[in-house]
Amino acid sequence: MRNLQDSPVKNFSYIGAKIYICIVEQTIVAPATPNGISALAAIRVSGGETVSILKQMFGCANPTPRQAVLATARHPKNGKLLDNLVYIFYKAPHSYTGEDSLELFPHGNPLIVRNLLDAMCQIPNVRIAFPGEYTKRAFFNGKMDLVQAESVADVIHSQTLAGVENAQKLLSGKFSSDIRQLAHQVKDVSALLELDVDFVEEEADPNVGGWKERFLEIRNRIQYLLSHFKNAGSLNRAPRVVLYGAPNAGKSSLLNALLKENRVLVSDVPGTTRDFIETRLALPSGEISLIDTAGIADVAQSELDRRSMEQSAAAIESADLAICLVDSATEFSEDSQKQIACARSKKHWVVFSKSDLKDAESGVGKAKGNVASAERMELSAKTGEGLDAFVQKLEKALFPQGESGEEYWITNERECAALRDADRGVERILDLLDKNPAPELLAFEMRQVTAALASIIGEISSEDILQTIFSGFCIGK
Repeated sequence: MRNLQDSPVKNFSYIGAKIYICIVEQTIVAPATPNGISALAAIRVSGGETVSILKQMFGCANPTPRQAVLATARHPKNGKLLDNLVYIFYKAPHSYTGEDSLELFPHGNPLIVRNLLDAMCQIPNVRIAFPGEYTKRAFFNGKMDLVQAESVADVIHSQTLAGVENAQKLLSGKFSSDIRQLAHQVKDVSALLELDVDFVEEEADPNVGGWKERFLEIRNRIQYLLSHFKNAGSLNRAPRVVLYGAPNAGKSSLLNALLKENRVLVSDVPGTTRDFIETRLALPSGEISLIDTAGIADVAQSELDRRSMEQSAAAIESADLAICLVDSATEFSEDSQKQIACARSKKHWVVFSKSDLKDAESGVGKAKGNVASAERMELSAKTGEGLDAFVQKLEKALFPQGESGEEYWITNERECAALRDADRGVERILDLLDKNPAPELLAFEMRQVTAALASIIGEISSEDILQTIFSGFCIGK
């Protein structure tokens, strides 16, 4: 039997008497590597039946922690050979989840992985893990706070190096430490106010003289952190780059040249590309989503042309970077003029394609003259001229160098919302200190601020304030 308040189960409420229930924690198993054929796979186990799994499937009743062991896995029911693999046992609390844990490294055949999972689930009280359950258990067992738990997902899913590096900074606990420091500053003052409210008959008489300066300092720090909020979509997702231009301007040829494969059908016939095609291009600092669109002409030749151009316009509108391709070998036509003007309000480049076919005495000079205010460069998908410089320019524009050292960005909307709540609370405290510094009102607002800050890292703030009071003063009641 266990006090529900002390259990990992947090979704509960009670009034009056404490509720006691019997909690049976199941052991969880799940693959830690994607489904597919590989040399090795990884399977994770966490929970009280970990040693039982080792005993029933590997014949090991007393595993040595943190030691790689080559062993034969057999089915716990019929003894059937499953695989020869390596495992590592981690003794609680010295594991990722804080529980007895096991990591298995079988051969990377999906059939072997599935058979191992099925076999382990034949052991009583063992089941397949829910999404994110290992990190959830790590949080409940005090191995990490809520900010760190949330940053684990960003480390895994970020599509840019800047996003990965920022997530690693959050995972290291720097942001959490800043939040704890802010909460501690508020609780120091809150403890004095709670003393004044709850124990008014005692001698304690808080001096509010220097509180305004302290809360101004706290608010400045909160607003500094808020200024470091950056939407996760802009930091972690792959930037969208759209290639657009007149029919037969060389968009599909450029995409193929960048990918170094014939990903898109190319033809001398204008209008070969009817639908926009999206693919991924790996740059040194991350992947980008590269989109080849149907050509945009002055007049649609058919209903299909019209719908294709509408899709192209929509893709341009959603782009982080729109690149207008202009054929260097032709006169700078009215079509080309319109393409350049099409995304004038967005970040865009003008690139002159087919530089291997241009005539120095003809259209390219006119083209350059007409787009003097736009970024431009020349390249040839056929010969590769200018491609390296183009890729370097993409890298610099889409993945600017981030902050160095310990600087981090806050990318989680929940954390930012809690910071805003704390900021509004400090604003109310400052207003009360000027107009009505009643201890009861100030104490209430300080509890709200502390709760908002504590919610960021997953702590229970009201109990913390009470603990601060009783540990800081010998009240004796």
